[in-house]
Amino acid sequence: MIQQHFYRGNLSFKDKIFSLDFKLMFLILLLGIISFFTMYSSEQGKFGYYTLSHIYRFTAFFLIFILVSFIDIRFWYKTSYLFYFIVLVLLFAVDFFGITSSGSKRWISLIFINLQPSELMKVALIIFLARFYYKIPSENVTNIKYIIVPIIALLIPVTLVVAQPDLGTAVLILIGGIAVIWLTGFRIKYFLYSFFVLICLIPVGISVLKPYQKSRILTFFDPERDPLGAGYQIIQSKIAIGSGGIFGKGFLLGSQSYLDYLPEKHTDFIFTLFSEEFGFFGSLILLIIYVMIIYRITIIGKNSKNNFSRLFCYGFATAFFVYVAVNMSMVLGLLPIVGAPLPIMSYGGSAMLSMMIGLGIVMSCKIHPQENVN
Repeated sequence: MIQQHFYRGNLSFKDKIFSLDFKLMFLILLLGIISFFTMYSSEQGKFGYYTLSHIYRFTAFFLIFILVSFIDIRFWYKTSYLFYFIVLVLLFAVDFFGITSSGSKRWISLIFINLQPSELMKVALIIFLARFYYKIPSENVTNIKYIIVPIIALLIPVTLVVAQPDLGTAVLILIGGIAVIWLTGFRIKYFLYSFFVLICLIPVGISVLKPYQKSRILTFFDPERDPLGAGYQIIQSKIAIGSGGIFGKGFLLGSQSYLDYLPEKHTDFIFTLFSEEFGFFGSLILLIIYVMIIYRITIIGKNSKNNFSRLFCYGFATAFFVYVAVNMSMVLGLLPIVGAPLPIMSYGGSAMLSMMIGLGIVMSCKIHPQENVN
């Protein structure tokens, strides 16, 4: 009976409830609960501003996740271009009406939230490309007329985000877009050609970097060159992670975080705080939760009956993996420090909203597996 409803597009509320991926929901809730305790620890065992704000935001955005998942996937298909262009307009608006903080103009005040459009672009670009490539056969994706539009759609937001300046988010948007293009069947040799061109353009790229961005790259290769300046964050991060050992120091017992040696412990470096308190074993469990979330997203994509849903799920799963990998690699000193929050764990409304919308669309693919989304 439910199978018939799927193709008529008139699922009842009860049908939608029973069609939810409860495993994915449980993993998201589990990650949210872990983030509550970690945020509580970041404020030295107090229900301070960041902890309460994080709890309120997760609760509100989880409801948005449910709401988005109940909306028919055909709606997201039909409005995918509109979604992308609205976020693109917001990115342009940042330059004129944006709020400047820490030397960057990234946010727009929308009364109830300071929105960072670059975070929403992570999802908007993936759904735009999934819609664009929906009906294009894999053997035609390298045709020049099918290359120009995706490249323009990719480079415009990346350029705008770099100009804010926010190089880290720009790189994550770029990788997410490239992942979708690759998943369409784009031949690997074209990526190799593009990579060679990028190598040749490195001198040009270095010339346009801000001084602090150059400093971060140099510090990545040698943190000790400026241990009290640019290298301070990564040095303290590695000390904290290393001091956690196998089983950690215990909840609320992290010395590096409690003595305020660890900067940005509630945002980009929240994994460092978690690792210090719960050690290698706790970090491994957290990593397994992320892997299971990515696995559930790919399973939903595999079971989808249309190319749009498959492309979005696979693209979002790849992007989600990159966000986790970049953040964890950054705090371990394996990558330069960039503004890359850990999905759902890190404090930040726009980043969490973006992830919940993306996960909601993935769940919509599960609830509404139509063969045709036109």
